[in-house]
Amino acid sequence: MTLLHKTYGKSRVRVMRVHRDGERHEVRELTVQAMLTGGFDPAFTQADNSTTVSTDTVKNVVNVVARESLTLATEAFCQAVARRLLDSYAMVETATVTAHETRWSRLAVDGTPHPHAFTLDGNGTSVAKVVLGRDGAQILESGLSDFTFLKTTESGWANYVKDPYTTIRETHDRLAASSMEASWLWSRPPAAYPAANARILESLLRVFATTYSHSIQDSLYRMGEAALAAVPEIETITLACPNKHYLLLDLSPFGLDNENQVFLPTDEPHGQIECTVGR
Repeated sequence: MTLLHKTYGKSRVRVMRVHRDGERHEVRELTVQAMLTGGFDPAFTQADNSTTVSTDTVKNVVNVVARESLTLATEAFCQAVARRLLDSYAMVETATVTAHETRWSRLAVDGTPHPHAFTLDGNGTSVAKVVLGRDGAQILESGLSDFTFLKTTESGWANYVKDPYTTIRETHDRLAASSMEASWLWSRPPAAYPAANARILESLLRVFATTYSHSIQDSLYRMGEAALAAVPEIETITLACPNKHYLLLDLSPFGLDNENQVFLPTDEPHGQIECTVGR
């Protein structure tokens, strides 16, 4: 029997790069696959791994290049990873690096681009719900589904319960993100639903972007207060926000610092925070 083809590598290497130029930050989130060909036949045919680079090492190369290349465009970043793999391992003949970008759009507050707050490109779905009884009683809700936003600073998590099960460390400067499900109950019709809905979203994002967040819980309550103040025609607002985690990568084994610059995006498990705010 003949081994006709072989390749291996690391897939779904998720990495978030944050370039901090004073108060203005740029974010670049990628999901990377790096696949190698070369002199790896013994691993397949002879149970001999002596010429094989660990896939975990491939992942580390992606993260190291991310730290060293915070501003590279996606194409140039893929080239840099491929070149590093070829330069580092003589047995590698080809390195194929593919990256899918998660696009973030800079949030504007009062028409001014915010320095460190972003919303997901092509974001969210508008939702409306009506419950109408034969007696004429009506419940009318509007809302948003899967609306995702992020800020790269002005968020912390501290002074929480600590016991033998606690491993997370306190921080006063973290990357905070959430994918929000929101709904608001109308007490009476506004002059125009689209305009009122837009004011609600604007008020939610203004609080998130422009104020320090002691927790997602802290931000959600104040966001709800702001929405109720902005649109008097709504009676309650319900917000459900999974805490989308971006874990700071430890690059010290490679002699690199990481001052809130390179993160591992994770979806599961996530914190789930929900609240309803009413008048």
